[in-house]
Amino acid sequence: MQDIADISKQFPELAEDIRIPEFFEKDQFFSSVFRISSPGLQLWTHYDVMDNLLIQVTGTKRVVLYSPRDAPYLYLSGDKSEVLDVDNPDLVKYPLFSQARRYECTLQAGDVLFIPALWFHNTVAEEFGVGVNVFWRHLPSDCYDKTDTYGNKDPTAASRAVQILDRALKTLDELPEEYKDFYARKMVVRIQNKAYSTNYE
Repeated sequence: MQDIADISKQFPELAEDIRIPEFFEKDQFFSSVFRISSPGLQLWTHYDVMDNLLIQVTGTKRVVLYSPRDAPYLYLSGDKSEVLDVDNPDLVKYPLFSQARRYECTLQAGDVLFIPALWFHNTVAEEFGVGVNVFWRHLPSDCYDKTDTYGNKDPTAASRAVQILDRALKTLDELPEEYKDFYARKMVVRIQNKAYSTNYE
């Protein structure tokens, strides 16, 4: 099993120069990831399942974010968006993307950005830079996949729910097309009525 990233253990001399804000209790700490970015390096739009701080040590980085509520417009494949160019998206191929509300900021050396769990983010290094991501568990520890060394696997209950949904959709394939369409729409309405929350923007 690969070790979880921790700059205090892997880069102790560098870690002394970085002060991590006290956003969480020490026992909630999951990882701290050291990042070196060349100019123009882009990290695709994705979400993480843990809260994290993006600490810009040197250089400048642009960050574009989207709310979890915009997931229906981001054309997800796993935890990533298929829309690679968020500045000039192909709206013929991805027409719903125009409905996603974009938030944007630019981090300078010394800036710290809090990125809540499930918020989509896309970063572009505008010049050579060094940064650190610090992730921590904000849910009870038994909610997380114990084999997860990168902190990017969906919570275990979410993974089970997706597996159950996949089995349900496969079962619908046994029906004629018009029945499949009808019962799939019923399932969507039921999910909307039972599962959607209005607690986050």
